[in-house]
Amino acid sequence: MTDAPADPPALMTGERLHFPRSWGVEPLGDGRWRFGLWAPSAGAVAVRVGETDTPLQRGPDGFWRGASAAETGAEYGFVIDGAFRPDPAARAQVRDVHGPSLLVDPRGFRWQQPWAGRPWEEAVIYELHIGTFTAEGTFAAAAARLPDLARLGITAIEILPVGQFSGRHGWGYDGVLPYAPHRDYGSPDDLKALVAAAQDLGIMVLLDAVYNHFGPDGAYLHAYAPEFFDKQRHTPWGAGIDYADPPVRTFFIENALYWLTEYRLDGLRLDATDQIEDPSDPELLVELAQRVRAAGFDRPIHLTTEDNRNITRLHEPEAGLYTAEWNDDYHHAIHCLLTGEDEAYYAPYAVDPMADLCVALDCGFVEQGQPRPGTDKLRGEPSGHLPWPSFINFNQNHDQTGNRALGERLAALVEDAPLQVAHALLLCAPFTPLLFMGEEEGSRAPFLFFADFTGDLAAALHEGRAREFAGFRGFAERAPDPLDPATRDASRPFAESGTPRAAAWRALTARLLAFRTGRVVPLLKSGRAGDPVVTRSGERALRAEWPFAAGRLIVAARFGPDAGMEAQARAPDLAFGSDGAGFAAWVVV
Repeated sequence: MTDAPADPPALMTGERLHFPRSWGVEPLGDGRWRFGLWAPSAGAVAVRVGETDTPLQRGPDGFWRGASAAETGAEYGFVIDGAFRPDPAARAQVRDVHGPSLLVDPRGFRWQQPWAGRPWEEAVIYELHIGTFTAEGTFAAAAARLPDLARLGITAIEILPVGQFSGRHGWGYDGVLPYAPHRDYGSPDDLKALVAAAQDLGIMVLLDAVYNHFGPDGAYLHAYAPEFFDKQRHTPWGAGIDYADPPVRTFFIENALYWLTEYRLDGLRLDATDQIEDPSDPELLVELAQRVRAAGFDRPIHLTTEDNRNITRLHEPEAGLYTAEWNDDYHHAIHCLLTGEDEAYYAPYAVDPMADLCVALDCGFVEQGQPRPGTDKLRGEPSGHLPWPSFINFNQNHDQTGNRALGERLAALVEDAPLQVAHALLLCAPFTPLLFMGEEEGSRAPFLFFADFTGDLAAALHEGRAREFAGFRGFAERAPDPLDPATRDASRPFAESGTPRAAAWRALTARLLAFRTGRVVPLLKSGRAGDPVVTRSGERALRAEWPFAAGRLIVAARFGPDAGMEAQARAPDLAFGSDGAGFAAWVVV
């Protein structure tokens, strides 16, 4: 076992936040630093600070440790059997993933205002990508846009991965230094300032964390710590990781605690947890959540997952592990209903998308282990017993938009009238809503896949994209080049800001979120009081009712002209639409 540090609550409050780690570098005071690197197969390891090498001593656990004098801001790295490598747990890089790391004392940043967090029932998540959210593509520029989100009623931002990755631009899922904010976005203090600015506005900050693989360029762990990886297993994106090895577990568990502590985050979204395969008891996902829950944070911490298995055990309230799960089923049903698309993974949902949407509004997951059309594979578990906010629903997100060959948003595929009904259903239902940046104003700009690879990696990327779109007719040959900087530039969402259409969309978003804040959130906080009743009232119309201790939430949605809404005993508290499509909502106390 490694000598993992304790998680003292005293370090998680106050003005200067520091989480001491087993991996990497820690300030000791008086200008001295402790260095630690796990490289069990290495014959010799030294730390190089500037031009000076200090040999490290190998412990029985495979960690090389030692201490040295250095100044904050100095360049450093590890010399492993004669080869200079960056620190895999660096808090920052000097330049890119191949060069030296930067000595950072996290206690240098002062948090000026206290923050008590927010309960999950209040969450309205806004997913954003730092590199395209603004023209500048930086943490500082993103912070400047936050007051606008707060005025709309957004209560949480979820930032796509920021761990240092190869090249200048990308989505962030090919990171190789998961403790270091991507240099082109700004410094560690710039990211902390973004978090502070959000929290000063009452906005929680969640970070997308990738613990299932490393990117293909700059992951030097393969060279000096091959034991980090599981040779018998591969993910869709690269070598599998040996989570059963204690130092490997420590690397990821401490990463979660590090972000939550030193950056005062409100939570994490764990990417593709179905690819985190671990035979241990407890498995990594369970132990990570247990460590976070036991750490003594002075605010609510929200851990969420993206998991293709549609499992419920990580989210059972009595387990006290994870707060919520991304619900792709809801997206697939609403997407097929609005667009009529039926290719590839949409095929089972395209058979009767209205029926699937009703199931999602009733039970959360659509696929709960039952037979489904178009597939022999059974997926999922019964989920209707889970709290409704434990499902994160969305009409769009970075994956479902960006993994289309042409990156089209729903607003580029369907008319505004039915899309606004879907927008209202998302924001007024008792599930946790997630908006993708620009969705609040009906953005029609694409969000495309882009990266910054060269040579063999560039060729492999082009080949992989061609295979990915083989199931979608006519898309592959028209897909923009992901390595062309123009593809990234086209993915900025606010080209239509300031137009009457964008203003109308923003007004609708603000109106819907005001209804959610004032009428729906009090119901959520009162607790569930029974099972929902969801009925189909036409080919493209539905009515749903959810009971709470403090009253009932009722919505009626019509996505087309085939059926009218059922007559109600009283006028709706919120309504809009026309003969073609419309939405209404009531709260009955």
